[in-house]
Amino acid sequence: MTDVVSILTECRAMLTGHFLLSSGKHSSHYFQCARLLQYPDKAALVIADIAEAIAAMRKTGKLSVDAVIGPAMGGIVVAYELGRQLGLPAFFTERDDAGVMTLRRGFEIKKGDKVIIAEDVVTTGKSTLETAEQIKAMGGEVVASICIVDRRPASAPEPFPWPLFSAARLPAVLWDAENCPLCAEGRLPAVKPGSRKVF
Repeated sequence: MTDVVSILTECRAMLTGHFLLSSGKHSSHYFQCARLLQYPDKAALVIADIAEAIAAMRKTGKLSVDAVIGPAMGGIVVAYELGRQLGLPAFFTERDDAGVMTLRRGFEIKKGDKVIIAEDVVTTGKSTLETAEQIKAMGGEVVASICIVDRRPASAPEPFPWPLFSAARLPAVLWDAENCPLCAEGRLPAVKPGSRKVF
């Protein structure tokens, strides 16, 4: 079993401070998985355990998969690496000018295609669910999700009606902006290191 936490620490992908997440919540921790994904060998190692689990399920007939899709930005490299290890096509969704997650650039999902959605971090599952809507609209079926870090709060319900595979489960402590103790303590303003606008 890969020591994912050690690899994330070594890559300086685990940040501590005062952060504004794309969900609008505040947190004292942030995972900047781009710092991990800049090292292809380390990314391959972190994703390998998930790929092996999915490959085993495919071999026994418990899971059928035709493609891997990653929501931009964080899911692009994760989807590519999972697709590479499983021998599957991998592509991505991205937001259009209205902020809606869409499939562009000539990527196609055929009716009945079974798809895995790949993310770097899952906190609320918003990007994954938006990508799932696009897949369903094109006639595809989401059969699983994967992520490097599942940081849903410990008490959070399962976010998806399909299985979620993660390389590391590291529950987050999240606060609404008006109840954030870091804001109340007058700490530095919350910073937003991610790529997605807060909607």
